[in-house]
Amino acid sequence: MIKLGSKQKLTIVKKVDFGVYVGESQEAEEDKRVLLPKKQVPEGAMEGDGIEVFIYKDSSDRLIATTNEPLIQLGKVAVLEVIETGQIGAFLNWGLEKDLLLPFKEQTKKVKAGDSCLVALYIDKSERLCATMKVYHYLKTNSPYIIGDQVVGSVYEISDNFGVFVAVDNEYSGMIPKQEAQGNYRLGEMMEFRVSSVREDGKLNLSARKKVQHQIGDDSAIIIAELRELNGVLPFDDKASPEVIKDKFALSKNAFKRAVGRLMKEGKVELKNGKIYLK
Repeated sequence: MIKLGSKQKLTIVKKVDFGVYVGESQEAEEDKRVLLPKKQVPEGAMEGDGIEVFIYKDSSDRLIATTNEPLIQLGKVAVLEVIETGQIGAFLNWGLEKDLLLPFKEQTKKVKAGDSCLVALYIDKSERLCATMKVYHYLKTNSPYIIGDQVVGSVYEISDNFGVFVAVDNEYSGMIPKQEAQGNYRLGEMMEFRVSSVREDGKLNLSARKKVQHQIGDDSAIIIAELRELNGVLPFDDKASPEVIKDKFALSKNAFKRAVGRLMKEGKVELKNGKIYLK
């Protein structure tokens, strides 16, 4: 069966002036053949030869084959560039002559020409290939990573209820849980993460922060810098609300307390009257 949106090896059934027709076998009936345009036909190709092609649809919604390499295939995820926007959505460069449509309803944020966005390729109700930025169900859960591994991924969704969703290697399913999602994140942002756990379903829990022993030093430096900006006095201590701490330092309360504890142990700060003082 000829598969829309996939690379496959087919057979050259018939040569014509404007290209060749390919099918599953040389005996393929006319309605089971797809045109490979002349400029795509390898030099010296003959009837009966096997040829690897990608199947998509032309501007008239007819199946067509190409030997060009697509940047994405059906059910896969990739980062593609926005070429232009129109009345029905955005059009993406996916390495083929006809640009790929990203409908407005499949956008998780408004995109513009020049943007790069993480998308999956799917077949819509009209049997056309389209892109979607809603990639959660397209990501794999069989990553090779274990706890403590450093990974790279793209932020593709931010949820107030669950946390920050990340496509690790633009291929595997990962998430920064809500309680760990401190700081500001942007859709499409590429970041480094640490694998904090691997769930039973294979999805990765991530932390954008370093291991605790390394992170405390960075957090401590941030607090010292802020104290110097405030002439040596921070108007709250480690008993402040999580919201106050997060707003000021983009840290969780636990991370803040660990950093303040280290600074006290090192003799760099002291807590007094609900405030923190630089020594």
